[in-house]
Amino acid sequence: MTTALPRKGKRAAVPSGRTLISPSQLRTGGGKTVYVIVFVCTFVLFTLAFLFPLYWAVTGAMKSPAELAATPATIVPREWHPESFTEAWDQMDLGKYFLNTVVVAGGAWLVQLAVDVPAAFALSKLRPKFGNVVLGLMLVTLMLPAAALLVPTYVTVTDLPLLHLNLINSPAAIWLPAAANAFNIYLLKRFFDQIPDELVEAARIDGAGPVRTLWKIILPISRPILAVVSILTIVAAWKDFIWPLLVFPDTGKQTLSVMLQRVAIDMPLNLLVAGMVLASVPMIVLFLVFQRQILAGLTAGSIKG
Repeated sequence: MTTALPRKGKRAAVPSGRTLISPSQLRTGGGKTVYVIVFVCTFVLFTLAFLFPLYWAVTGAMKSPAELAATPATIVPREWHPESFTEAWDQMDLGKYFLNTVVVAGGAWLVQLAVDVPAAFALSKLRPKFGNVVLGLMLVTLMLPAAALLVPTYVTVTDLPLLHLNLINSPAAIWLPAAANAFNIYLLKRFFDQIPDELVEAARIDGAGPVRTLWKIILPISRPILAVVSILTIVAAWKDFIWPLLVFPDTGKQTLSVMLQRVAIDMPLNLLVAGMVLASVPMIVLFLVFQRQILAGLTAGSIKG
């Protein structure tokens, strides 16, 4: 019994992988039709899943309170009230609370980058003794439920060790507890691990110290992961509710999430929804502006030299 061998000069066909529709089927008219139908249906379903909640919130804000509370709900408002957004802005004094939230989120972002980036760089490139132990202890903190940390963190910010300062009603009560974020340090370290050590060694030979190496070499090629960490930090600080509720008893210094919950009882429903929509606009714009950097940071796995 003989087995036919492939002729010299010709490569045996190797399947590239299984797909829903095989390449041979795509070459036929029926295969292309099935591909287009599947692609269009998937695209439409995913688009509706992401955009419909946004549409529902925006149109809900432009309904009257009676129509918004009616059952069954109307998909398209019977009467449009776009003035709900300006009324919500004026009645809730959203400008002041937007400023409070920007200060809280912006400060948390700067403090986290100032702490997390050098920590990740040290663990990745400087490799101190017991660095893996330190990283492991950081990651263990991710196992603790956030509710279990509320009481000890609150006691700490009410009487800051050594300085004996009370940080209640101060943005520093948000910034300092969020400074060392174990998840962000892990993300940054994993990215820094992909940077060739030869770059760090070359900078060291040229007389650059660790700070200059971090500033001149590491950070310029780490923009994708810095964008990811920045988005995660800003979004987390922007939408946080429990901790700002505890540390900002002064209503004039509260953030948007706390203020919206506080006025929810007395505010008409359509104006409350309008305020929520306005509060979410900055995060949506932030993602749309930096979506390319975010996707690049999430998919970055190696650096080509």
